[in-house]
Amino acid sequence: MMSSFRASKSLSPKTDRTDRFSWGQTPTETVSSMRAGLRDNRSVTQLSIAQARRLALGAQGFNNPRPAGRVDRRHLRKLVDQMGVIQIDSINVLVRSQELPLFARLGPHPRSLIWDALAAGELFEYWAHVASYAPVALHPLMRWRMDEGHAWAAVDKLETRRPGYLDEVLDRIRVDGAVMSGDLDQRVGKKGPWWDWDDGKLALEALFHQGRVTGIRRQNDFARVYDLTENVIAAELLALPTPSPADAHKELLVLAAQHHGIGTLDDLADYYRLKMPRSRPLMNELVEDGRLLQVEVEGWSKPAYLHPAAQCPRRISARALLSPFDPVVWYRDRAERLFGFRYRIEIYVPEPKRQYGYYVLPFLLGDELVGRIDLKADRKAGQLLVQGSYGEPGINEGYVAAELAEELRLMADWLELDGGVVVKPKGDLSKPLAAAVSTYGAGSAQRSARVTTPPTARPAVASVTGSQGSRSGHRVQAGISETAPAQIRPYGTRPAAGRGGWISR
Repeated sequence: MMSSFRASKSLSPKTDRTDRFSWGQTPTETVSSMRAGLRDNRSVTQLSIAQARRLALGAQGFNNPRPAGRVDRRHLRKLVDQMGVIQIDSINVLVRSQELPLFARLGPHPRSLIWDALAAGELFEYWAHVASYAPVALHPLMRWRMDEGHAWAAVDKLETRRPGYLDEVLDRIRVDGAVMSGDLDQRVGKKGPWWDWDDGKLALEALFHQGRVTGIRRQNDFARVYDLTENVIAAELLALPTPSPADAHKELLVLAAQHHGIGTLDDLADYYRLKMPRSRPLMNELVEDGRLLQVEVEGWSKPAYLHPAAQCPRRISARALLSPFDPVVWYRDRAERLFGFRYRIEIYVPEPKRQYGYYVLPFLLGDELVGRIDLKADRKAGQLLVQGSYGEPGINEGYVAAELAEELRLMADWLELDGGVVVKPKGDLSKPLAAAVSTYGAGSAQRSARVTTPPTARPAVASVTGSQGSRSGHRVQAGISETAPAQIRPYGTRPAAGRGGWISR
């Protein structure tokens, strides 16, 4: 039976915890059998919303078990292969956002993983989605964006006001080495509001967008240091041929389908922030070439697209707190279509007008988003503060709270917050969550036993049918057949994507 964490009177969160759901890899349904009919336009394949959710979560790695032993860069490589990009954000009220997707998929891990990969030249920073870390193999596919420049009127005004200034800045880096914006500070008067950059910062950001310099973050304050691209990215990669803008867009759309699992054109274009006028004409060609499969999803008003190598797990047994900038939820319209979960960031909303809180993370349990919590790391007190906790309608609050409490304990230990988890009395889930947290007691020794042992059981649950369509599972539908367990590709590899070859396989 497909997982659902909606309320059921037959469930006991305590007695059913050792039931049949395992935290591990699950059998899959393959979509490859759809290809012939779709390419010949003889049939239209429709997927249930439950299948779409499982495709999406499986593509993002949530059908795989968290590592039981030591986590290292091999795990990060696999994660990057699944996600494609890791969005960067400087807000540090809990932990910087780029660390949260790793914790969601890998559990507790060395917090140096991303820094080590950057230092080893495996990742680079660019505007791949927004500011993001991406595998260096993506660099050729971003060159069209670098060549086309920016849409910043302030840079145009700077170049008019100070002709040749960008080249002067570039020459200084070439002679003196890497710089920070403060090294070129030429501000006169008081700094203004957000994005009020002086000429030096503006020039560095323009050069960064053009790919002429590359940014390297300092670990202590996350400030960006700018150096010549050839000093950061390997020469053999920079020597790779540059695809045409059209070819790059096609490759990026195919990659977006691979990473998203399933999505509309809007969803896929958003993954690498592609413009619709360029992307829309390419879709028919990609479908005709067999590089994407067009399907319908129950309840969606627009066509959806799959990668031909997509694997649909028969169940998802995940448990994770998602960053506001995790690919599962970063495109809010898609998150609402997939999960019936309306999610907005309230960081820039005045406190009196916030509905849920400042830094709110969705809680994924099984294949559903079952709640959201406002989190803060009180580093001085050594506590993980739950500022507010809210469940989705119809959930089994006791069970969800128990699973959420375990995940919070893992996070507190990972962040070395030895004072434990503190639940404030705000939100409809706060009371059962506080009770669940208290049952585990305090003390790092007790928590440490939970860090290295992933959960191994899930309760049996009742399937429901909601506004988004059927949530019961394990049906053979629309050409999707149940198969043997999923095929796991070697670290750092990708399924063949037909024509092209701009991405290392």
